[in-house]
Amino acid sequence: MTVVTDVAAAVCLLLGAFFSFSAGVGVVRFDNLLSRMHVVAKPQVLGMLLLLAGVALRLLDWTSATMLLLVAVFQLLTTPVGTHMVGRAGLRTGNVAPVLLQAKGDQPVDPLKPKPEPNADR
Repeated sequence: MTVVTDVAAAVCLLLGAFFSFSAGVGVVRFDNLLSRMHVVAKPQVLGMLLLLAGVALRLLDWTSATMLLLVAVFQLLTTPVGTHMVGRAGLRTGNVAPVLLQAKGDQPVDPLKPKPEPNADR
């Protein structure tokens, strides 16, 4: 049984390291805030979860696995909030081009301008 768990732990650790490394490369390679936010949030969290799973499989201890599970839950809860706050701060400070917020065919909008109330004419 230890050979199977050691191989599974090694696979999780290598995949987690790969995803974390790719997130770091993406931060350096991408040019705008929104792309960098995406590459930090998605593969970094997956890499962290795989690393934690690999460590839990390697240790085979319920106390350590419980602590690693708490770390994973905290990571899953805080990463979307942090990414949202960074994006919001970038938008408010003008570091995000408004054209990046539009889908094809949308009318140009100013993201800092307040939206009109839908029932204001009644």
